[in-house]
Amino acid sequence: MRSFLTMLGIIIGVASVIILVSLVNGYMSSVVENFASMGVNQMSVRLTNLSSRAVSVDDMYGFYEEHSDLFAQMTPNVSLGATLKNGSDSLTSTSVGGYSEEYLDLKGYELESGRNIQYADIISRNKICVVGYYVAQELFGSAEKALEETIKVNGYAFKIVGVVERQDDDDLEEGGTDDFLWIPYSVAVKMARSADINSYIFATADVDNTDTCKTLLEEFLYEIYKDDDLYRVTANSEMLDSLNEQIAMMSAMLGGIAGISLLVAGVGVMNIMLVSVTERTREIGIRKSLGAKRGTIMQQFVIEAAVTSSIGGVIGIILGAAVTQLAGGLIGINASPTPAAVLISFSVSVGIGLIFGYMPASRAAKLNPIDALRSD
Repeated sequence: MRSFLTMLGIIIGVASVIILVSLVNGYMSSVVENFASMGVNQMSVRLTNLSSRAVSVDDMYGFYEEHSDLFAQMTPNVSLGATLKNGSDSLTSTSVGGYSEEYLDLKGYELESGRNIQYADIISRNKICVVGYYVAQELFGSAEKALEETIKVNGYAFKIVGVVERQDDDDLEEGGTDDFLWIPYSVAVKMARSADINSYIFATADVDNTDTCKTLLEEFLYEIYKDDDLYRVTANSEMLDSLNEQIAMMSAMLGGIAGISLLVAGVGVMNIMLVSVTERTREIGIRKSLGAKRGTIMQQFVIEAAVTSSIGGVIGIILGAAVTQLAGGLIGINASPTPAAVLISFSVSVGIGLIFGYMPASRAAKLNPIDALRSD
């Protein structure tokens, strides 16, 4: 019972380190996955056009075609706040935007039915649209029923020419990944009553060339604006790297907080071992009188402390893994014990046994055989 109580602190400490670190990593991994789904190879460009210095759509397409070996897709980006209506049914949280015909490939989506926006639609400013699966399901009942139907966007009638296949495997929800509507950017500009377009999205052909592509874009824009405050190029891969750094920092911080319980457990190991030395003083005296060396006595108590801590560490790993899986399922994330958390927590538990077991072992090894034998 005393050995179990000694291990209890180790068990709780190891389990808490594994549970906290694993749950944080699981949650943050889901955040990273959602962020990565936006496109790690993508970069956004924001412009502030002036009357004397401005970049037109033709200028951006000229740059894009000049570096077609580095860029896979490019599209103007015109966001609209809009209400969608079909009869008496309406949606107010749908993401509505104007894009080029390359936006579907840029997002990596496939069509459930119909066709995509075409270059002819952009040139002719055709009032057509491509909708997400949620919009088709919510306003028309299905993707098949929505095709070729008319939907009103801020009062303007648009013909649905395509429905994108379902992206969310779970429940369809308002504001989710399937709740969107795309129209030609040339039509969106008129609806936004804007003279020009100040936002673009580029996708690189290779993620490894992101820095090169970003540099080329910045040099191109600087030649026109002569002021780097008038434009901003942001690569998603840079934001993802920053997010990963924050995740690592948070995991280390929470692991350190949970590790304090392991330190407390080490003090408990030391206290119990000191009690054990006191109770076995006569045994130590008998062994030393029969020829046991100081190193042998020390080894006995150090090994005892290390074994106790190791067993506690193993039980803590099993408990931590089980609770992590259970908690991850309850909060709806894919959480599993990370090898780093398991290895570090177990190594610390063994180290605690060795470090905190040394002082009691040293005390036992230094006992005078005669005094030890005379002990009651």
